This record gives sequence, C-alpha cells and structure tokens, in this order.
Amino acid sequence: MPDTASDRTRPATALRRANRVAAAAFLVGGSLFAVGAILAQADIGGPRLAAVVYMVGGVFFSTGGYASVLLAINAPHRRRDGSWAGQRWRWWAREPGNYDFLAAATLFTGTIVFGFNLVFALLGHMTPTQQDRLVWNPDLIGCSLFLIAGHLAMVDISGSWWPWRSGKGLRGQGLGWWIVFVNQVGSVLFMVAAIASFVRADGDMIAVGIANWGTFGGALCFAVAGAMQFSERPVGG
Repeated sequence: MPDTASDRTRPATALRRANRVAAAAFLVGGSLFAVGAILAQADIGGPRLAAVVYMVGGVFFSTGGYASVLLAINAPHRRRDGSWAGQRWRWWAREPGNYDFLAAATLFTGTIVFGFNLVFALLGHMTPTQQDRLVWNPDLIGCSLFLIAGHLAMVDISGSWWPWRSGKGLRGQGLGWWIVFVNQVGSVLFMVAAIASFVRADGDMIAVGIANWGTFGGALCFAVAGAMQFSERPVGG
C-alpha cells in the first residue's frame, strides 16, 4: 500500500504532541525539583514542604518518561523501499532491539522508582535505617537507571557503545545529542546528590549541602534539556 500524505500526517501530529508533552513535563518537573532543592537548602517551610514540591515534580518527571516511551515506540520505521511505513498509534510495546525504546523505558522506570523514594520521604519521622532503606535505596537505584538510560540514548544516537569516540567532536553533534548530553550531566549530579544524602546512624546526612546543590544542578539540567526539546523535531514528526 502506498505511503500517502494522510498516513503520515496523523502519526506525525501525534508524535509532535508527545514531544511537546515530554518537553513540558521535563521542564516543569526539573524546575520544581530545583525549587525543592532551594527550599531544602534554605530550610524554608521545613522538610515536608520540600518533599511535597519534589513529589509534584516527580509526577511531571514520570509523565515525561512515559511520553518519551511513546515517542520511541511510535516513531516510523523505514521500509526496504525507503518510504515511511504508516502504523497505528501504540500506548505500549516491547522493542528490546531498539536502543531508543530501551533508553526511554529505563528512564521511565527510573522515574517510577523515584516515586517510591518521594512517597516515603513524605512520611517523615523515620529512623536512620528506615530512611536509608525506604528513601536512599530507591534514590540510588533511580539515579543508576537515569545514568543507564542516558548512555543507551547516546548509543542510539551515535551508533556506538563508546559514543565519545564518534569522531564528530562537540561541534559536530546535533540537537538530539546535546539534549541527551545535558540530561546525562544532570543524571551524574543526581547521583552525586544521592550518594551525599546517605543517612548515618546519628541521623545526619553525609553532606546535606552537596545533596541539595547536586539535586538543584541535576534538576536544572533536566529543565534546560526539556526547554531544548521544544525545538527538536521528532523522527517522523
């Protein structure tokens, strides 16, 4: 069946819409996490206010993660004749051979794990052991998944497991690569913050300032990348 204009228009419009949702979700979610980190560092409103702001930001992060999955599984695939194959819009799929899908699915899973961390953080009045088990462990796992997702996204863009050896240099990279790079820097900062937030037996974190500023920097990176994503045209969109 020929690839008609109407076959291309419907999924293309949906892809652009999903891209805008993902961009807006990461922009808002990252901004809220940055605000939460400032509130925590300045001790404004107590830990519960910061936890609520983080929780709302986490909802936006999960929304952005799922929208990223939709982008990955609904991007049109090339046929042998070189034309775009029309396909029905899908709300979920498994594509283990698609690095774009693996990156998006891993990122989405990371946001869900973060959700557990944020819910337990709202409870308060926990022992140091409970905080490490219910808050710190999910935080560390979520950050690890974010890092894995970022590397998979770079592999998808560069076509190599060692994307730094692509030979293009920083100036030769496209907007999609820069979005992933900024997000990956944010993921590294989130990991630094997670490690610093380990609660010792005396009830104090290893380094509260590093935890808060690392969260702020990581969140800002995701917010910037979200803003950049508005200018990116999704494949097939």
